[in-house]
Amino acid sequence: MDPKVSLDQWRAFLAVIDAGGYAKAAEALSKSQSAVSYAVSQLESALGVAVFQLQGRRAVPTEAGEVLARRARHLLREAESLETTAVRCHERVEALVSLAGDMIVPPDIILSCLERFYDTFPDTRVEIFESAMSGTEDALLQRRVELAIAGRVPPGFSGEYLTTVVFRGVTSPDHPLQHLDRPVGYDDLRHYRQSIVMDSGVHRRYSEGWQEAEQRLTVSHIQTSLQAIRRGLSYAWLPEAYLKADLDAGTLKLIPMQTESARVHAIYLVYTDRELAGPATRHLVEVLKAQLGDS
Repeated sequence: MDPKVSLDQWRAFLAVIDAGGYAKAAEALSKSQSAVSYAVSQLESALGVAVFQLQGRRAVPTEAGEVLARRARHLLREAESLETTAVRCHERVEALVSLAGDMIVPPDIILSCLERFYDTFPDTRVEIFESAMSGTEDALLQRRVELAIAGRVPPGFSGEYLTTVVFRGVTSPDHPLQHLDRPVGYDDLRHYRQSIVMDSGVHRRYSEGWQEAEQRLTVSHIQTSLQAIRRGLSYAWLPEAYLKADLDAGTLKLIPMQTESARVHAIYLVYTDRELAGPATRHLVEVLKAQLGDS
């Protein structure tokens, strides 16, 4: 059976919902208001159901309209994905690859992977979104990236285990926690300022690790936390890869905890859509797995 409603009619319907009226929907679609109104009326006629009701000067979806809108959004996403797949079938190499990288993997490691990537794909542009916790998930959900290095695989996405990151508790050498003359317990930690890297997601859905200190210094990047610790302003648990040079130089020291201070986090490589991954994206995956993956 041929569909009664075209994709353009569904787009007009959703545009009116999102814009709150026909005039703004027409502007968003770069069409005339009469064209949008006609598309919606044709949709209603074909389906035999009213999808809007007027409340003052605002077009508000009916109960049936709300049900159809949810299905229509899914339909349009699938149609756009199908069109993208068709385009990719004719493309040899992507012009751009976007990667969301949780900052618990240091940028030096990501950049060393890009050096190898550019050896094979020198003309492909790369965008890196540095993120933390749910910010990485947001980049996937909003389809802003092809790949993500993340601490979680969101439901509905394809991902694979990549490696494990170990966090260690550290302070400056002259921090009071280094001079208690006994092992440090969590009750001791409560009385000193802790640096915490904030969730970069829009809704900040997650927090990680122990966060019960009476005082906190909240920052947006691990490097800022590292500088605060060097100055003796705070302590924190940070990935080992960020700490090696300071620990070797003696500018930072591990907190002498009563119990094991290491915290282990699994890291995953997540595709936004594995089927749509082009040759450059697939090659970047292989480079990341070779350089970051556990053997």
